[in-house]
Amino acid sequence: MRITGRPATLFASAAAVTALAALCGCTVQPQSPDGKRGQPVRVELPSGPAPAPTGMAGTRPAAPAPRAATPAPVPRAARATPAPKAPPAPPARVLWARGDSGPAVRELQARLRQVAWLSAGPTGTYGPQTERAVMGFQNKRGLPPTGRLDTVTWQRLLAMTHQPTRQELYVRSGQPAAAPDARCRTGRVLCIDKTSRTLRWMIDGRTVDTLSVRFGTQYTPTREGVFKVYWKSRHHVSTLYHTAMPYAMFFSGGQAVHYSADFAARGYAGGSHGCVNVRDEAGIARLFAQVKVGDKVVVSR
Repeated sequence: MRITGRPATLFASAAAVTALAALCGCTVQPQSPDGKRGQPVRVELPSGPAPAPTGMAGTRPAAPAPRAATPAPVPRAARATPAPKAPPAPPARVLWARGDSGPAVRELQARLRQVAWLSAGPTGTYGPQTERAVMGFQNKRGLPPTGRLDTVTWQRLLAMTHQPTRQELYVRSGQPAAAPDARCRTGRVLCIDKTSRTLRWMIDGRTVDTLSVRFGTQYTPTREGVFKVYWKSRHHVSTLYHTAMPYAMFFSGGQAVHYSADFAARGYAGGSHGCVNVRDEAGIARLFAQVKVGDKVVVSR
């Protein structure tokens, strides 16, 4: 039924009030026939959030997309910084090269013999053979093949070898002269040491000259003790073995200090028949000119 005019207006107003009262949690009772209003009635609404209003099409509007969180600024100290570049390695320092000599070069040669890069015995002089051996060792291990012994090559060689023994250092040559026997400290003495394989020419405790020597073999050993030079023979030839004994200085029976071409050629691979062999011909000639008959000879071990 359609209501027009004032009643319709009143009805609409009442409806609005009723709706407002419902939103506020209560409603108003309509008037009684005698014109009095009833007491308001409390209406409990369900708890929870109010339903979202619907849109024009009867659907709820889409919730706005959450805003992306703004990243916090990175502290300056925490920012990644490029690692500093390592300084270039300094070039290897050359320790020894061709033409050098001394005990260190002798040790180098002994170590090269241990790893089969050098066949000849150590001489203490950095010559062409040592240079070629160092170059081969370097090339085999990816090092610059300069032939000069630098710090890098030396460290690599040390790691592959052991400390050379005295015999390895002096395979084919006399060793550094040991301290002279106490019996050599007075007078004019040919002081001969079997252990170091050296001969010292000493006058009143002072060493004048030193020469490398070799001795007799197991079956013809060189005698030990204190003797005297009793005969000198510049161009002597052995009547027993028919071999030349230049610059011979006899001190005990047929045993003498003399030059040996065999010693000069073969080194310590050979031996004498009891004599003290010298392989330095210039050295023995110099010694022969100074030694006199009657000078003391000391042979010790």
